[in-house]
Amino acid sequence: MKISRITAYQVDLPLHEGSYNWSGGKSVEVFDSTVVRVETDQGIAGHGEVCPLGPFYLPSYAAGARAGIAELGPHLIGRDPRELDRLNAVMDRALKGHPYVKSALDMACWDILGQAAGLPVCTLLGGRFGDDVALYRAISQESPEAMAAKVAGYRAEGYRRFQLKVGDKDGNADTDIARIRAVSERLETGDVLIADANTGWLMHEALRVVRAVRDLDVYIEQPCESYEECLTVRRHSDHPFVLDESMDGIGMLLKGHADRAMDVVNIKINKLGGLTKARRARDLCVEMGLGLTIEDSWGGDIVTAAIAHLAHSTPARNRFTATDFNSYVTKSIAEGAPERRNGRMAASEAPGLGVAPRWDMLGEPVIDVG
Repeated sequence: MKISRITAYQVDLPLHEGSYNWSGGKSVEVFDSTVVRVETDQGIAGHGEVCPLGPFYLPSYAAGARAGIAELGPHLIGRDPRELDRLNAVMDRALKGHPYVKSALDMACWDILGQAAGLPVCTLLGGRFGDDVALYRAISQESPEAMAAKVAGYRAEGYRRFQLKVGDKDGNADTDIARIRAVSERLETGDVLIADANTGWLMHEALRVVRAVRDLDVYIEQPCESYEECLTVRRHSDHPFVLDESMDGIGMLLKGHADRAMDVVNIKINKLGGLTKARRARDLCVEMGLGLTIEDSWGGDIVTAAIAHLAHSTPARNRFTATDFNSYVTKSIAEGAPERRNGRMAASEAPGLGVAPRWDMLGEPVIDVG
C-alpha cells in the first residue's frame, strides 16, 4: 500500500458560547481548522485534523499547519501509510520541529491502518479500557460570579470535572482567588475542579494563589510560563499538580518525573506531533504512575474522534479526563464522531477512526499533492 494523494481543507469552527477566553486576555471566537485526507493506491483513504488554539497559545498557527502540510506532502507520496514510525522519521527528516504540522498527517495514517486491519484505532493503540471516558468541561474566563453560575448547567449535561480558566488578564491574583473560591462553592460530592492558568501567572502571583486556596480541593495546572517557575510553585504547594504546556516531549516528561514536578500530565495530540508520539508519551506516563488528561489544542469531529481512541485505550486508573471539542462548536464536519452522553464519550468500534467527512462542509481542497 502506497500514499497516492494528499489533500487539505480549511474549515471555520464557530463556538456555541460565542467566544473562548483564557489567561492573559486571550480569546477566540472562530477556530481555523485544517482537515487532511490521505489517499492510497488501494482505495483506502484516511482523515486527520489539526486546529491550533489561535496563534498565541503554543508555537503553532493555522496557516502554518497548511504551509507545513504542503511542504511535507511530496515527501510522503509513495510511502506506506501503515508504517507509522518510518513515516514519522521521514517527516522529522524533511521538516525540523513543527510537530503540530505533522499531527493531522499522522492521524490520517492511523485511520488508514485501522481500516486496512479492520480494527478501530483504539484497539491498535492498546485496547479498550472500560465502557467510556469521563470528560471535563472548560469554563471560559469571565467574572467569578459568571463562571460559578455555569457549573450547574454543565453538570446537567453530565460533566463532573471542571477546568476553570484562570490567569487574570490584568494580573490580579485576588480575582483568580475569587474565581476558584466561587466555583468551588458550587461543587458537589464527586465533582473535580482544576484551576488552569495556561502559563498566565508570574511566579509571585501563582504563589499567592496557591497559598490562598490551600484549604480547597483543587488541582493546579500549568501556573507559569517556564518549567522552572512551575516547579518552584509546585514545591510551595500541597495541591495535586498538572503540567501541560511545558510537557512537549519525552525528555521533559522524564525530567518532570525525576523532579516530581507533576501528578498529572496533559497530553495534547498536536503538541507532540500526532497519535504516534502521543501514544509513546502516554505509555511512558502510565509506566511512571502519572494521571493523564488526553486532548488536543482544539478541533472538531475528527480531532474529537482521535482523542476518544487515545483516551479509551489508556488504562482507566491513569485516565484523569479527556475533552469533547466537537460539542463546543456549532459545525459538524464528519459523520460517526463521538457524541457526549452524560458527560462521557466512547471511541467508535468501526475500523480506523470511524469518521467520514461531510464534504459539503469542507468545500474544495486548499492543498492538493499527488
